[in-house]
Amino acid sequence: MSEDRTDRRMIGALLRGPAQAIVARLDRDLRAAGYTDLRPAHFVVFQHLKPTGSHLTDLAEQAQITKQSMNYLVDYLEAHGYVERVADPEDGRARIIRLTERGRDLEREARAIIGRIEVEWANRLGADRFEQLRQILKDLDD
Repeated sequence: MSEDRTDRRMIGALLRGPAQAIVARLDRDLRAAGYTDLRPAHFVVFQHLKPTGSHLTDLAEQAQITKQSMNYLVDYLEAHGYVERVADPEDGRARIIRLTERGRDLEREARAIIGRIEVEWANRLGADRFEQLRQILKDLDD
């Protein structure tokens, strides 16, 4: 009787591999572009930060980490000039975290890197399969 070698990884494990590949590539290419003061842990802030800015509690909730952990990451990014905290125009007691010019430069670089990854994956999978993958992932995104 031959052993069944079918890949039986669950969907979470199958999604984790490509996601980790993107993070590793972003880390490598951002360092090469001169952003040597960032670590992959910082990416979660940029991933969830709204263009108009976000409250710390919202960032923490979306990233599924504690407010204390998110505050630590934001403190670091603020000290390194990527984000700033400003008064919330709708609630003067609250603070909004938003990108600085340096943060917007980083965002443009990161989007360019991810764009190159998408082109490579489309070449690897074929344009139709890549678009199908994109649509399936969008359909699953709540």
